[in-house]
Amino acid sequence: MNIDPCCGSGGMFVQSEKFVEDHQGKVEHLSIYGQELNSTTWKLCKMNLAIRGLDANIGPHHADTFHQDIHKTLKADYILANPPFNISDWGGNRLSDDVRWKYGIPPTGNANYAWLQHMIFHMSPNGAAGIVLANGSLSSNTSNEGEIRKNLLENDLVDAIVALPDRLFYSTGIPVSLWILNRNKKDNPTYRSRHHEVLFIDARQLGEMIDRRHRELTEEDIKQISETYHQWRNLEGEYEDIKGFCKSAKIEEIKGHEYVLTPGRYVGIEDVEDDGIPFDDKMVIMTAELAELFAKSRNLEEEIRKNLGGIGYEF
Repeated sequence: MNIDPCCGSGGMFVQSEKFVEDHQGKVEHLSIYGQELNSTTWKLCKMNLAIRGLDANIGPHHADTFHQDIHKTLKADYILANPPFNISDWGGNRLSDDVRWKYGIPPTGNANYAWLQHMIFHMSPNGAAGIVLANGSLSSNTSNEGEIRKNLLENDLVDAIVALPDRLFYSTGIPVSLWILNRNKKDNPTYRSRHHEVLFIDARQLGEMIDRRHRELTEEDIKQISETYHQWRNLEGEYEDIKGFCKSAKIEEIKGHEYVLTPGRYVGIEDVEDDGIPFDDKMVIMTAELAELFAKSRNLEEEIRKNLGGIGYEF
């Protein structure tokens, strides 16, 4: 069972279908549930699913997930979602006593932790979720967000955090992170026990620019990230920390960082291979290059002053 409470035009559902087919599963065994606020986008989703022959329940009409939860009693095995980032007008002041806020009341000025807790509420006992959020969610300590993040970690709900590069989305150029949540990290017999342990992956350097504004992760990039996670998670996996890319951290280490989940804090900086040139020799070369650049800068400044003076502007 798969649910997306902010399903847009159904992109996550289409990707779920492709994943099932690629892994020799049966699409008819895929149960799809969703919800969308915008009426036009909701209609596009209905059409998108119908064209692909996917049977789905996205409600009888468009609706606000926070204030009119169409699938209120549903508990899903998988949740895939890319909610809108940093929503400030989500009406949180009318939901202060909501049952979904088990780990703390989310701030009325930002819906990031409302989305996280809404999805946790809808996870089955062995459920897992993959949620894309703005990077601010990893470190913010304002308006109770830090306390909620602490409670999620202490209750062992965070499986992994993947820092992604910027310019992946057409709607925004900011870098984002993928939260992987897991309801049963300790006793699920399918996986290695990672009780109170979180995998951090720093993938900010991956991807290729497809034009001046947009980046895409290559198949190799996606494989590197997914294989790292599965090696860490699966019983037969041969996982190892890689400096600058991935690190498995215990809750004690995360607590030492005041429950901040920015992967760069944990994975460290990749070792740079020694090129064999002595440090003193490098400094001589670099200072000579810097002196040349300074000289070019002065010459350019004089040229600009001369040109401006020629048209009557002195400074």
